[in-house]
Amino acid sequence: MTDNDAAVRGRILLVDDDKSILRTFRYCLEDDGYAVTTAQNSEQALAQANVAVFDLCFLDLNLGEESGLELLPQLRETAPWMRIVMATAQSDVGTAVKAIHAGAQDYLVKPCSPEQLRLCAEQQVQTRHMELRLQELEQETAQAQRSELASANPAMSAVVQMAKQVAATDANILLSGESGTGKGMLAKAIHQWSARAKSGFVTINCPSLSPELMESELFGHTKGAFTGATESTAGRVSQANGGTLFLDEIGDFPLSLQPKLLRFIQDKEYERVGDPVTRSADVRIIAATNRDLAQMVKEKTFREDLYYRLNVINMTLPPLRERPEDVLALADGFLARYVNAYRRPARRFSAEAKRLLQRYPWPGNVRELQNVIERASIICEGAEVGAPHLGIGDAGGERGSRPRAGDHISLDDLERAHITALIANMDSLDEAARLLGIDVSTLYRKRKQYGI
Repeated sequence: MTDNDAAVRGRILLVDDDKSILRTFRYCLEDDGYAVTTAQNSEQALAQANVAVFDLCFLDLNLGEESGLELLPQLRETAPWMRIVMATAQSDVGTAVKAIHAGAQDYLVKPCSPEQLRLCAEQQVQTRHMELRLQELEQETAQAQRSELASANPAMSAVVQMAKQVAATDANILLSGESGTGKGMLAKAIHQWSARAKSGFVTINCPSLSPELMESELFGHTKGAFTGATESTAGRVSQANGGTLFLDEIGDFPLSLQPKLLRFIQDKEYERVGDPVTRSADVRIIAATNRDLAQMVKEKTFREDLYYRLNVINMTLPPLRERPEDVLALADGFLARYVNAYRRPARRFSAEAKRLLQRYPWPGNVRELQNVIERASIICEGAEVGAPHLGIGDAGGERGSRPRAGDHISLDDLERAHITALIANMDSLDEAARLLGIDVSTLYRKRKQYGI
């Protein structure tokens, strides 16, 4: 089988000094659809690993006068992506376990049945393919984030440049700006640019929970700590240990819980609900808000000391209406993403659609643009997205694109349109919630429900 053979299930390197075992293993695995290469000693194995890419290696523990245990770290260094299964006799299982501690993924006891060999190979190769897919998804996500953060606008470019500079530090960061300007995406990018990138990026949506549930969500709780606590939980702080904790909409963080958050930020120490044991976590804090925290401090609705702890580095993302030079580039990026994801025929925007995209004020900012392009990519039946597919501005007819009472639409569509328009014209979510006659947490849930 060759590398161009589409039927190849995976590529396996067999390393054993026994020719009969190599032959038996090879025939068994090739019959199952794998491309197999063999080596009888360390020199041959390393030579093969240097010139070809393998998903899996079956490595014999005893290679004549050589040791597979000594070859293992060399293979790991040469091909760190390759999964290694140590093949061993029954009496050497203890040594095989040592090999797992040294970097092998599993061990196989010889003699083994063809079915055992095939099952082991299938599990390891599938795991390797899953790893590759995850890497591809991470790369696609990173590429999408880079394209959405790339900007021809001087103000936005300055924000991104500063973000790259401070990413290398552990300084707390406060991201300000209207809803939908990309604060969450910038926070993820800062995490990925930092030395913490290999650890977790954990998000807490501050308006979504009551103070009691927020404390449990943040710090964790023990079983029986409160009604409904049927089992112990670690909490988001513990999950973010070594990484980044993103506090979205920090302006809505419960005032009664702010002293505990302040203490954690200052001392990196906390207690789970119902547990007196003091724990610690190494976490970098990034917070985001669309509210004026300085004004909230004056109004005594946000703690001054917490504000200064969070506000070590402050970056304000400009609204999309102040970045007209970025609209078409962002729209093109979103269109390419969604037509690929949904396998749709759209490939470009008409001249009229481009004019409309640039003329529309985008009260919902980048998030609204993304939603508009996603919808357009789905409903467009041809290669060109026209202005009517966008459903914004003049393209919606004489009465505009926003639904009105009496239109032939569902209550959900009418509510979504009303909330979208209201938020765009309010200074804060508190003000919008008061006008709607609901609390902020309910407004937050409706924003998530409607993708606003």
